[in-house]
Amino acid sequence: MILATLVDACGNDPSFVCEQMHRVTHNDTAAQIADAIAGAPLHIALILVFAWLTRRLLRKAIDRFVERLIRRREATEVSAEQEARGVFAKIQLKAAQTVEEIHQRSTRSKERALTLGAVLRGVATFVVATVAILLILGELDVSLGPLLAGAGVAGLAFGFGAQSLVRDVLAGIFVLTEDQYGVGDIVDLGDANGVVEHVSLRTTQLRDVQGALWTVPNGEIKRVCNRSQIWSRAVLDVQVAYSTDLDHAMSVIRTVIDDVWREQPEDATIIEQPEIWGLEQFGDNALVIRVVLKTEPSQQWTTARIVRARLKKAFDESGIEIPFPQRDVWLRGSDEAP
Repeated sequence: MILATLVDACGNDPSFVCEQMHRVTHNDTAAQIADAIAGAPLHIALILVFAWLTRRLLRKAIDRFVERLIRRREATEVSAEQEARGVFAKIQLKAAQTVEEIHQRSTRSKERALTLGAVLRGVATFVVATVAILLILGELDVSLGPLLAGAGVAGLAFGFGAQSLVRDVLAGIFVLTEDQYGVGDIVDLGDANGVVEHVSLRTTQLRDVQGALWTVPNGEIKRVCNRSQIWSRAVLDVQVAYSTDLDHAMSVIRTVIDDVWREQPEDATIIEQPEIWGLEQFGDNALVIRVVLKTEPSQQWTTARIVRARLKKAFDESGIEIPFPQRDVWLRGSDEAP
């Protein structure tokens, strides 16, 4: 009799709450009410609580990730600032300008990290909310088969059609988190090179030396050459004639590069004492002496131009020949008139 009434009250597959309430009260109505209260509504409430906890944990994890990125940027900033103050101890204005540039780069990196954190938090919230909604619909006895099948087909079509977009976005995330380059950096991305004007999760825009604007999908970037990170180097191969006294030529070169180093022009800042590496090679028409100058980021080209101009003037004053290709031509002819 009890089993028959249990089936009448709770059905052929009674829930734990309905069965226990019926056994305690022996009342069909009380069992049905308890089942209605503790059934789907309780499950939905638990799903919402679990979704809220999951979202909160994910947001905390993302915030910690962003904080680690910012701390790493701050540590790099402090190191670069100390180095700049040490290098330009005698040039207070230049030191202040360099420190300001370092602060600007650090601020830019922090803003990108915060932006990336906001994007990741939005994605996490969307995923958690989608899963929670599907679970709640299941508790309300909504058939999820057609919905999941349609979503699967749509996801498959989207995956095939937007796989390049997904690749670009993933590559953009790594560009931002690893700080491979930023706005204002001079980079070489393979087919395109120039000054970075804009960086997003999907594309990077460069302005080349001719003024053309290149838009490169991040997923197409296979390797990055950044010529504006921390410091740069100007490498000059100075050619002199074979008849030149190498010791005298190196002495003149040393005087010129040391003068530039002491003067520290505004756009040609040398951060270490210049080096002469010596005779680099025997060329077809000249001896090649290699000179190396460590400069501020992106200033290697200006520094090299200034040094070349001064070397030309110093070589002229010292009588050192700057060779050029020469060729001997032999003319042969007949003594008899045609």
